[in-house]
Amino acid sequence: MLEKLNGLVNGIVWGWPMLILLVGCGIILSFKLRFIQLRKFNFTMKNTMFKVFRKDTSAKKGELTAFQAVSTALAATVGTGNIAGVALAIATGGPGAVFWMWISAFFGMCTKFAEVILAVTYREKHSNGEYSGGPMYYIKNGLKMNWLAILFAFFGAFASFGIGNMTQANAISQAMSTNFHIDTKITGIILVILTGIVVIGGIKRIALVTEKLVPFMSIFYIIGGLIILILEANKVPSAICLIFNSAFNPKAAFGGVVGTSLKLTMKMGIARGVFTNEAGLGSAPIAHAASNTDHPVRQGLWGIFEVFTDTILVCSITALTIMTSGLWNSGLEGADLTAAAFESGFTGGRYIVSIGLLLFAFSTILGWAYYGEKCFTFLVGSKIGKYYKYLYVPTCYLGATGSLQLLWNISDTLNGLMAIPNLVGLILLSKVVVILTKDFFKNPDYIRNNPSEYLDILPEKYKIS
Repeated sequence: MLEKLNGLVNGIVWGWPMLILLVGCGIILSFKLRFIQLRKFNFTMKNTMFKVFRKDTSAKKGELTAFQAVSTALAATVGTGNIAGVALAIATGGPGAVFWMWISAFFGMCTKFAEVILAVTYREKHSNGEYSGGPMYYIKNGLKMNWLAILFAFFGAFASFGIGNMTQANAISQAMSTNFHIDTKITGIILVILTGIVVIGGIKRIALVTEKLVPFMSIFYIIGGLIILILEANKVPSAICLIFNSAFNPKAAFGGVVGTSLKLTMKMGIARGVFTNEAGLGSAPIAHAASNTDHPVRQGLWGIFEVFTDTILVCSITALTIMTSGLWNSGLEGADLTAAAFESGFTGGRYIVSIGLLLFAFSTILGWAYYGEKCFTFLVGSKIGKYYKYLYVPTCYLGATGSLQLLWNISDTLNGLMAIPNLVGLILLSKVVVILTKDFFKNPDYIRNNPSEYLDILPEKYKIS
């Protein structure tokens, strides 16, 4: 009964209604902000990507640097969806699904930009110097709708155990079992130990690990994919042409005989795009809220960077590698398809996928540990909330050994349900995003050099606590 009910709800929250709402919110915000993800793209990359390796020692006790915040967010965002999810989209919806994945990412950049701005604007600072923020706080402090904030926190707290923990742990254990013949129980024990060492140390330790892990794992996987694409450079143009040609005519990819519908192609592309970059779901802003940024919009630029890195870079590497291998319609799906595509590029390529999957999934476990704890603490208070991590860590073992499939499915549904209260907050507070964006771009350099004066002139209604 519970399984049927969850299946029904899941079909709604990850079906067309939710996908339309998620992309539609991005479209609305894009028009309100005059397509800032395109208009200020050079400025965004200059202030994010080109500052990734610049040392920042400005964070005070309880705070994260801007890069530590985005690393924690990317740790949770760049996961199995970048490897297995993209492959599933192509195998099921055809090459045209990649085009729709790019479309969802384009509008998702603006959605994530707005989420981060609101998370920083309405965050709360605790006595220990640590910030708490995210959709539950901008819904509570910005809209004064406590019941909706509680709803988001409830969905987020319980979703973390499945989508952020057990699903990732299972992907790791299966990859280790298949490629290195390591028993899933051993993998589970190791995961519990490693996760415990990091997570129990709190957000500062999570951030210290993710700021090293995220760049390494991303560069490692991207370079592996680029090597294959360079070796198969003559096939890349035709692969890109096939993506665009089959975006509106899926049957073209299958020779007009056996194929899929445009509706399915769009759905798979948009759904996988949303699933990988999480724009609109409200998870990543929780990490960004802990940043020591001088202005909400400056941190919002990292939100654009986050979606660009996750979907336009990492997911595209996966997609083009699969396309140039010619295996996209071989009958393989998920991580098996990606591994086979890398292996066809050069001997041992499947190990890049296996190691990438391990690092991506482990980083997701770390990032979601923070999300889940913040949501749980919002519900029950800090005295009880601090014990969340002691429930979260052992759950890795359950996921690694393949237990509780129904709980995974329920958490996937809850993950989708997170978007509903978040989208309400984004739309109703979009005026705040527009005002702060205009304020920032009047003189971004002045704000960086005079943060205290900026806080004094910021309208009281939107003032950071």
